[in-house]
Amino acid sequence: MSSVKGDAVTVSGDSRPNDIREGREGLPGWTYTNAELFDLECDTLFRRHWQIVGHVNDIPETGDYLTLDLVGERALVVRDRKGNINAFHNLCRHRASRVVAGERGNCPGVITCPFHAWSYELDGRLRGAAQAATFPALDKDEWGLKPIEMEIWHGLIFVRFQEGPQPSVAELFAEHEAEVSPYLLDDMVPDGNGIYLTDPIDINWKSSRDVDNEGYHVAMAHPGLHDLYGQNYVDEAGVGDVSRSIGHFNTAPPRLWSVKNYRKMVDALDAPWSALPNSWVYMGLYPNTVVAIYPDSVIFYQDIPRGVLSSSVRGGVYRRREESRALKAARYLSGRIDNTTIEEDLMLMVWSQEAVYSSGYDGIILSDLERGVRAYHDRLRQDLPVLNDGEAPQAGTIHDRNADLLKGG
Repeated sequence: MSSVKGDAVTVSGDSRPNDIREGREGLPGWTYTNAELFDLECDTLFRRHWQIVGHVNDIPETGDYLTLDLVGERALVVRDRKGNINAFHNLCRHRASRVVAGERGNCPGVITCPFHAWSYELDGRLRGAAQAATFPALDKDEWGLKPIEMEIWHGLIFVRFQEGPQPSVAELFAEHEAEVSPYLLDDMVPDGNGIYLTDPIDINWKSSRDVDNEGYHVAMAHPGLHDLYGQNYVDEAGVGDVSRSIGHFNTAPPRLWSVKNYRKMVDALDAPWSALPNSWVYMGLYPNTVVAIYPDSVIFYQDIPRGVLSSSVRGGVYRRREESRALKAARYLSGRIDNTTIEEDLMLMVWSQEAVYSSGYDGIILSDLERGVRAYHDRLRQDLPVLNDGEAPQAGTIHDRNADLLKGG
């Protein structure tokens, strides 16, 4: 049963004795609608784990910048005069305005706050305050932009807003280094369409992750992917905070136009790309990011929670710096297959979310083919053991309840 009053939503979990679903039951329904839990997720997961911002070649010139807004945090990544990439809170030290307003752009030699014209060097040092004589003496380093932890892995830029439990990005992906290296991700460039952010839909962010974390639904829900993979799609059990799924291309003749021509273009690729495996590899970085590596391109996408019942997807596509006709055509066709898949998944996310409000909803049962969902839920429970509670804890107690469980209480 569920009740709705204003923004407060509660959904009961399954209170029946353990049954054949034990170990296969997924998260209880209340965890997809509880605003107090969402606040805990923002702090525990999104602020303290690595988040992808983009690629170094999104900002190739001095003063080029990217921004990332996530659960109230605002990141600014900018290339300075020495060619270094720096990450800061997008937060003026004067009145906390954004120092840059756009999602991407260029600061011509200096970062100038649009509120009162405080200015900062591209390395973050305070350059000057407007009408500086009206302030006490301001140390240029102390009053510079506040830095954010940043790491670049194979050209991809990651930030972490607060210190968290994860090791470096390179350590997280270490097991996959040999697989990733031949794709030369460092040298890839944006496809020209920029980094996108979808309109929000009325789901909890975990409903998006649940759909994306398993391939059991591919045969039914995604005709294009099924034509590309056949039965050759595998979700592997995650190792630490990185999961891996792979779809090897189907050996049977393709039926759909996009798949047929995509396979034809991939088969026509020149060296060294012709030596890459005929497969799509998806690497998930806990809690909300996926890097997908194809013979023709690499993409990333990440869930961006807007609220407990609102979520968007942010992502980008990168191509080879020099593209043959076959490579460019293959990238166009893989994008066509991907875009169709995204549209198909959107409705599945909505249906999954709305189910928890039904009087007939008493939880789910997961297949062995949904090991990605099971592993992901288990990983969430490590950080948030309160997710094991079948019923929502009393309002106002979730933070304390989770802290007690982490201590073994």
